[in-house]
Amino acid sequence: MAVTIEDLYRSYGVLADAKDDLSQHKDAYQVILDGVKGGPKEKRLAAQFIPKFFSSFPELADSAINAQLDLCEDEDVSIRRQAIKELPRFATGENILRVADILTQLLQTDDTAEFNQVTGSLIAIFKMDAKGTLGGLFSQILQGEDIVRERAIKFLSTKLKTLTEEVMTKEVEDYVFAETKKVLEDVTGEEFVLLMRVVSNLRVLQTVNGRQQLVELVVEQAFLEQVLNTADPDLVDRLLQCTRQALPLFSKNVHSTRFITYFCEHVLPNLSALTSPVPELDIQLEVLKLLAEMSPYCGDMDKLEPNLSMLFTKLVEFMPLPPDEAENGENSAMEEPKLQFSYVECLLFGFHQLGKKLPDFLIEKVDADSLKDFKIRLQYFARGLQVYIRQLRVALQGKTGDALKTDENKMKVVALKITNNINVLIKDLFHNPPSFKSSVTLSWKPVQKSEAAAPKRPSGEELGPGGSTKKQISPLPRRDARQIYNPPSEQRGGFRGRGRGFRGNRSRGRPY
Repeated sequence: MAVTIEDLYRSYGVLADAKDDLSQHKDAYQVILDGVKGGPKEKRLAAQFIPKFFSSFPELADSAINAQLDLCEDEDVSIRRQAIKELPRFATGENILRVADILTQLLQTDDTAEFNQVTGSLIAIFKMDAKGTLGGLFSQILQGEDIVRERAIKFLSTKLKTLTEEVMTKEVEDYVFAETKKVLEDVTGEEFVLLMRVVSNLRVLQTVNGRQQLVELVVEQAFLEQVLNTADPDLVDRLLQCTRQALPLFSKNVHSTRFITYFCEHVLPNLSALTSPVPELDIQLEVLKLLAEMSPYCGDMDKLEPNLSMLFTKLVEFMPLPPDEAENGENSAMEEPKLQFSYVECLLFGFHQLGKKLPDFLIEKVDADSLKDFKIRLQYFARGLQVYIRQLRVALQGKTGDALKTDENKMKVVALKITNNINVLIKDLFHNPPSFKSSVTLSWKPVQKSEAAAPKRPSGEELGPGGSTKKQISPLPRRDARQIYNPPSEQRGGFRGRGRGFRGNRSRGRPY
């Protein structure tokens, strides 16, 4: 016989009046459990009554949790929300892991209000037992369905950083780091980015040693021990993503040498052969920009000379001889060579940064003929540079406010920044001996306050907004607005695996 509203209220009254003798009224609690088999009204009451007396009947714990879970899966969304709201009341003792596991699975809902209720309940049990809650979340990330895994990772990436130190203790953060490393053995590109955000925000990893651990974590995923297959866009994409994750971790104490050395040994020599993971991406410029951003943090003196040599070689390649000086047909006497300003800015900046640590490189490590050839190229490039700078200044003269916000003028402002940077760096190299003292801000990065305040000749930095885009300075890199790259991320294939894809042969989608 079906349980009625009256039966539920009667059983509730018995239990409420029993006070210390609740365990003697097991039958009354069973009536409440049976309420989940009734109609909508009975179910709503059961969703509230079951958790209220749950702790008094440990022998019925499994039945009670299962009954509440039935309500969490009801067809009526209002019943589901009520049942989910009450789930944290079951999260006691050994049940915390099970409740966390259930709530994690419930993240797959597409109902916004229900999803918010699930996240609210997860946050509630986090405050009761953070480590136990994480156990349920990571269990589903490692073994659950793709949609649950995806939502659980996103939950961690957005919610953990909002929890207090009282909740996220050192022990809890150590657990997060250890479990995240397990997950990183088999991830998609998007998951990798989100999980790096999780660990980068951990307070326990904000020390120099902690940042170094994070760099090692990225190095492990980047395949830096392998020769890069430039024809494989997935491997090229992996290297780009890993480098982006490592960038904000570098500092004067956490060095970028392993990445720079890999770029110089395996990427720059094959720059033109790189296969872009996205058709519209200028893969060569993207690589050179990453290399430039890493260059201030190169620290290993043993690797400086070969890295500088490769940068010098590539710089010469992009700085043509004047037409009347060209030999062996390098440039046609009938046409002006094309000047690749954006590429040269990156290479020249990287060479200049590494050159600060080995200032005698051009004098002692480059033979006289090569140095003479280099200076001829610098002079020719500088002449073309001056012409272009004058044209840009004329085009931008008198323009302010909205006039500088047009796409065309934004491009001109950026171009002026690029050419001004190159001009400053070339002047340093023309010193005798070459100097490496000047400081510039890369054209795609925001101007630092100290630089903006310093008096200087008119340049792109002074022409107003539009020429630069803000980059978030945080544990996770955010690409600038000029960046058009959106990496493919719908497939897994362990970064650590030796197959082509993130998730190897586990048919979760195309290999990454």
